[in-house]
Amino acid sequence: MTPEDIEKLPYRPCVGVMLMNAAGEVFVGQRIDSRIAAWQMPQGGIDKGEEARDAALRELLEETGVTPEKVSVVAESGQWLPYELPHDLVPKLWKGRFRGQQQKWFLLRFHGTDDEVNIEAEPREFSEWRWLPVAELVENIVPFKRHVYEAVLKEFSDHLSF
Repeated sequence: MTPEDIEKLPYRPCVGVMLMNAAGEVFVGQRIDSRIAAWQMPQGGIDKGEEARDAALRELLEETGVTPEKVSVVAESGQWLPYELPHDLVPKLWKGRFRGQQQKWFLLRFHGTDDEVNIEAEPREFSEWRWLPVAELVENIVPFKRHVYEAVLKEFSDHLSF
């Protein structure tokens, strides 16, 4: 695909979840399909007819095993935050139909314990996970998503301690 072809593609509607524990740290998972450091927060597509909030809770359950009753919704981003995929990834993901994702983000407070996190469900997204201090979040994220994570931190800054 040429850069011009990619530029004509739409964004995939998606949600992102910033899951925060009692210590104010954020859940990140290492993508199972990457050999390089590719940490990210849970995220995923919105199904047809699905509300963004419902998609966020579904994706959280699918990727982390954390059930909706173990979280409370603290905040929702006021706007959709887009990111572009690197051009070499566009034909490989989502059958080449999207140039990147446009995400609605949710800040969730986790009321459970670490043993309630389970990243083993199929299809697995993450090979490992950890809690990360907010101040270290952006530097640990795959570079092409960093501007989105910076925007998410700005959106939720009133609820975070750096």
